[in-house]
Amino acid sequence: VRSIKEIRSRVLKARKKNKKIGFVPTMGALHEGHMSLIRRAIKECGFVVVSIFVNPLQFGPREDFGAYPRTLARDRKILKNLGINVLFCPSGNEMFPEGYKTYVDVKGLGDVLCGKSRPDHFCGVATVVLKLFQIVVPDKAYFGLKDYQQYVIIQQMAEDLNLPIKVCGCPTVREKDGLAMSSRNVNLTKRERLEAPAIYSALKSAKKEIISGRKNVNYIKSYARRQISEKTSGRIDYFEVLDAGSLKDIKKTIKGRVLIATAVKFKKVRLIDNIIFSLK
Repeated sequence: VRSIKEIRSRVLKARKKNKKIGFVPTMGALHEGHMSLIRRAIKECGFVVVSIFVNPLQFGPREDFGAYPRTLARDRKILKNLGINVLFCPSGNEMFPEGYKTYVDVKGLGDVLCGKSRPDHFCGVATVVLKLFQIVVPDKAYFGLKDYQQYVIIQQMAEDLNLPIKVCGCPTVREKDGLAMSSRNVNLTKRERLEAPAIYSALKSAKKEIISGRKNVNYIKSYARRQISEKTSGRIDYFEVLDAGSLKDIKKTIKGRVLIATAVKFKKVRLIDNIIFSLK
């Protein structure tokens, strides 16, 4: 389905049959991470919509919008085999027609982590997700926790704007060597692909240090950054230890629900990853 009018009609028919509507928004180039979200949606809902839309609003002027992998024919086969009910593939003009002027900015949460180096990114994400929510009007929407900051922002937006949608976070799916699955992984060079699992290793080492009693934030950040720098050719965009609920800095002593998050920029690919856990 390519038009907003038709997707609304399909969803309305399902709702009249008392079907619970599940929604998985994607940018395509589907991998096992996406499939885990879709399988959960199929398990929990009677009618499942998946969208594929490479959203121009969330790419900066020097980012990889043009190079972002587009594999629609392959994605359609995957979705057919999974057994979803409808695939929504709008054009750019369908989503953002000429004269479009409205944007969504979730204050505070979008200014840290990825938002520091990508200042308009989360405004673009929140705007397109709100539009998709208003078009599909699902009961449940599913997001991967690899993009944890995105998940927190969408949750906050749904709560603040009284959207009758449950935003569900699903665990990160990883390759056998620990690398978080991402559509961008195909753009890594052979050398970078061999190096990339060191990112998750550094996150696990940082968590282990914290659990063993090392609670000083600066020590943990320096320790993990050194591991990534020594084992990869990537440039560290950030490595942060934050409160997982508010995304605010943990000033000195690490406690409570903790988010350890990092972004590492290789030649053509920027990879993000995180670990979330609780300390008593």
